[in-house]
Amino acid sequence: MSEEQSPDFPEYDTKTTPVWDNIAGWWDDRIGDGNAFQDYLIEPSQERLLELKPGERVLDIACGAGRFTRRMAAQGVTILAFDHSEKFIERAKQRTKENTGKIEYRVINATDKAAMLELGKNEFDAAVCTMAIMDMSSITPMISTLPELLKSNGRFVFSVAHPAFNSGTSQLIAEEKYLDGNLRSISGVKLTEYSQAFMHQGVGIPGQSEPQHYFHRSISMLFNACFKLGFVLDGIEEPTLPEELADTRPSPLNWVKLPQIPPVLVVRMRLFYK
Repeated sequence: MSEEQSPDFPEYDTKTTPVWDNIAGWWDDRIGDGNAFQDYLIEPSQERLLELKPGERVLDIACGAGRFTRRMAAQGVTILAFDHSEKFIERAKQRTKENTGKIEYRVINATDKAAMLELGKNEFDAAVCTMAIMDMSSITPMISTLPELLKSNGRFVFSVAHPAFNSGTSQLIAEEKYLDGNLRSISGVKLTEYSQAFMHQGVGIPGQSEPQHYFHRSISMLFNACFKLGFVLDGIEEPTLPEELADTRPSPLNWVKLPQIPPVLVVRMRLFYK
C-alpha cells in the first residue's frame, strides 16, 4: 500500500494571498453580482444543506467579496466572515448596505490555525466555505480548528469545483455523432489525472490578468481530511446547470451544454462526537 498523501501544500501558504489581492477587484467587478454557477448551483445547494435558522451564528470562511455572506444575513443569522485577501474584505464592506449589524468582516488566512482559534470556542452553529478549498494551499489547519469553533452537532458546508469533472487536467470536449439519423454535437469532459493531489495555475475567469493557484484533491482526500477530525458526511449534492440554459451559449465547449455532468460538489459534514 502506498503512503497516504497529505492534502496540504504548505510551501504555497504565503504565495496565494498576493495573487488574490491583485485580482480581487477585477473578480468582484465581473461576478460580484452573480453568475450561472452561483445562481443555479452553488448558493441554492449550500442553503439547502446549511438549513439556517434565524438567530444562528455562522462562520463564513474565505468569504471573498461577501456575496453569500450577505445572502445568509438576509435569512436572519449573524455571521463572522473572513478572507485572506484584504482587497476582498474591502470590497465586501463596500457592498454590505443591509443587515450591517449581522455581519463582521475580518482579514484572516484559513491556513493560520492560531488566528482561527481566536475566533471563539464553541461559538458557531455552522461554518461555510464557498468555492475556496481548491484555492487553499493547506486545508488541515482550517478543518482541524473547526471542531473547536463549532457548537455541539455543528455543521460544515463547503462547495468546490468538482474534483472528478472540473479540476486541473479536465478538458471540455465536443464531438459529432449520428443519432437517430441526424448529425449532432455531443459535449463531454476528458480527465487525465485524479487520484494524486497536485498544484497547478490557471484562470477562473477568461481575461484574468494573472493566474491563481489551484490545489487539486480527490473526493476521498477531501472527505478523509474531515473524517479524521471528527466529522461525518451528512449531506451531498452534485448540482448541474438546467437544460434550458443550453440555448444561451452557441459553443459546445461550455458547462451549459453538459446538463448531466456536475461542475460543482457541495457537501455537508457534521460533528458526531460533540
